[in-house]
Amino acid sequence: QVQLVESGGGLVQAGGSLRLSCAAPGRTYYAMGWFCQAPGKVREFVAAINWNGVGSDYEDSVKGRFTISRDNAANTLYLQMNNLKFEDTAAYYCAADRARSSVPSLNALEYDFWGQGTQVTVSS
Repeated sequence: QVQLVESGGGLVQAGGSLRLSCAAPGRTYYAMGWFCQAPGKVREFVAAINWNGVGSDYEDSVKGRFTISRDNAANTLYLQMNNLKFEDTAAYYCAADRARSSVPSLNALEYDFWGQGTQVTVSS
């Protein structure tokens, strides 16, 4: 069982930065992703990365502001969030897809393992 634990969320002013981390103890060669969910909304795709970190994809609104990366030696996934906007406010979840390694999915339903989420709040 792959257990994912997010950290790094918090309160930040618009224009600021945060770095989210997701610990995935043990070896994993799964594609991984970040999703967000605001109150009253469905869980939405943010970014995803393949097993070796070479391939990644982003939701259009975060391109150029967010960067997904991973350190497989440390079993950790990251999301660097720069130039944060009020509309980025949400709970952020990391996820792992055991069926895919090379081409990450943008669909939350394809992911098998989830963390508990970390809250990001951006004040305007």
